[in-house]
Amino acid sequence: MPNGIIPVPSPVNEPIHSYAPGSAEKAALKAKMQEMLNEQIEIPLIIGGKEVRTGKTATAVCPHDHHHVLATYHQAGPDEVAAAIDAAREAWRTWSEMDWESRAAVFLKAADLLAGPWRNTLNAACMLNQSKTAFQAEIDSACELIDFWRFNPHYMRFLYEQQPASSCGIWDYVEYRALEGFIFAVTPFNFASIAGNLPTAPAMMGNVVLWKPASSAVFTAYHIMKLLQAAGLPDGVINFIPGPGRHVGDPVLASPELAGIHFTGSTGTFQAMWRTIGANIATYKTYPRIVGETGGKDFVFAHPSANVPALVTALVRGAFEYQGQKCSAASRAYIPASLWPQVKEGLLEQVSRIRMGSPLDFRNFMTAVIDRAAYESIMSYIDFAKKSGDAEIVCGGNGNAETGYFIEPTVIRTTDPHFKLIAEEIFGPVLTVYVYDDAKLDETLELCDTTSPYGLTGAIFADDRHAIVAMTRALRHAAGNFYINDKPTGAVVGQQPFGGSRASGTNDKAGSFMNLLRWTSQRAVKETFVPPTDFTYPFMGEE
Repeated sequence: MPNGIIPVPSPVNEPIHSYAPGSAEKAALKAKMQEMLNEQIEIPLIIGGKEVRTGKTATAVCPHDHHHVLATYHQAGPDEVAAAIDAAREAWRTWSEMDWESRAAVFLKAADLLAGPWRNTLNAACMLNQSKTAFQAEIDSACELIDFWRFNPHYMRFLYEQQPASSCGIWDYVEYRALEGFIFAVTPFNFASIAGNLPTAPAMMGNVVLWKPASSAVFTAYHIMKLLQAAGLPDGVINFIPGPGRHVGDPVLASPELAGIHFTGSTGTFQAMWRTIGANIATYKTYPRIVGETGGKDFVFAHPSANVPALVTALVRGAFEYQGQKCSAASRAYIPASLWPQVKEGLLEQVSRIRMGSPLDFRNFMTAVIDRAAYESIMSYIDFAKKSGDAEIVCGGNGNAETGYFIEPTVIRTTDPHFKLIAEEIFGPVLTVYVYDDAKLDETLELCDTTSPYGLTGAIFADDRHAIVAMTRALRHAAGNFYINDKPTGAVVGQQPFGGSRASGTNDKAGSFMNLLRWTSQRAVKETFVPPTDFTYPFMGEE
C-alpha cells in the first residue's frame, strides 16, 4: 500500500429508492422477484471459500406463501464446525496481518456492489424469504447494510487514530490487534442488515468469523455471502454454516479458540450461551468478548399535550410495519384518558386502511410473520387476551395460516398495568394499550420504567417542553434508543447508534465505533530513544 495516511471516503447515508408507480426501479425489482420465484436453488455451506454439501437439508420458503420453496439448503453439524474453525485459523494468519486499508476496501466495494448491481438481488431475496414490503426491504437489505459497510471503515480509521501521548525521549503508540481465535456471529431472521453486519464488523477489524444465519432467513443470508465473495473477501475469513442451534452452537462454544460472540436473537438463547461460556471459561485461550442485542418491549408514552395525529401514525407504523417483527417495534402504549377517545378513533381509522397480503403486491402495508412457530406464539397471546377479563380487543385479533402466516394488526386495551401482553415480548403485530389517569403521570412513568425487563427502544409524545424534560429524565434507563415525538423504530447508521441494556443486550451500539472497539485488542508500545546505561538514580547520591 502507499505510505501516505490514507483517508476513507466520507460516508453518507444511502438514499432510499421510492419504487413509485411506473418507476424503472419498481419494474426491475419485480422482475428480479419473478426470476427468483421461477427457480429453486441449492444452498451449500461455504467453508474456506469452498462449497460444502452435507446432505442434511432443509427448505427456505416464502412466509406469505409457505408452500413455495425458494431453496434447499444444506445444514452444518459438528464436523463442518470443526472444518470451519480450521479454515478460519488458516485465514487468520494473513487476514489479521493485512493492512487495514485493504480490509476496508473489501467492504467499501461490497457497499458499492449492493448500491448498484446487487441491490435488486438482495431486496428481492429479503422480500421473498422474509416477507418484507418493498420499502421495508429497501431500508434494510439495501440502505442500512450499505451504510454499515461505508460507515464502519470510517469508524475503523477513527479508532486507529486514537493514540496515547509521548513524553520527551519516548515514542508511545498502540496497535489494534485482531482477537486470537474466531468470532461466532449468530444472526436473526428479521433484518438482512444485521445478518450482514454481525459477521463483517469483526472481520473488518481483522478477525475471522463463523457465521450461523437464522434458519428462516438462509436464502437472504446466502446472497449476502455471495456478495461478499464478489467483493473480494478472502477465503476462510467468514465461513457460512447454517444449521440447527444445538448442532452448530454447541461445538462452537466448546472450542478453546472461541474469541467472541456477535449475537442478535432471543434473550433466552443469549443467556444460555453466556452461561455455557461461563462454565467453559477456563478452557478458552482468551476471555471471549460477548456482544449481544436480544429482545425488547418497546413503549410509546403519550403526555396529555401530545399531537394526536402524529401519535396515532407513530403507533401504527411503529407497531405494524414488518408485522411488528422488529426488536424496536412499538409493543405497548401508555395513553392519557383525556386523549384516549381521539387516539382510539384515529387507530381504528388508520388500521382499517391497512392492506395485508403478499409483498409482490406493492399496495400492501403488511405481509406475513416469519414462520409457523411465530404465528402460533403470537396467536397464543391474542387468544389469552380474548379470554381475559382485564383486556378487550380494540381491533384485529384474527389470523390465518392456510397460505401464509397472516395475522391482523391487533390493538388490545388492558386495565391491568402488569398484564401479560404489556410485560412480555410478543414479536408480532400486537399493540397493547394502557389508559392512565392524567393526574397519575408520574406513577405511570414509573410503571413504564419497571414493568418490562427490557431496555431497548421507547418514545414519548408531548408538545409541552417541561413535560418532555421530565419524561426524558424519568425514562433515562428504560431505553437505549429514545425518541421524542417519533416512533421507536428506524435507527439509522451514523445517526442513531443502536442497542439497549437491561435484558435487551450489552448496548455495544451497532452503527458506531463503540461496536468495532469490542473486536480489537490493543498492544501498547513504548520506544525509548536514549535508554539509561546505569541502574542508579539521582536520589542515591547522598545518605
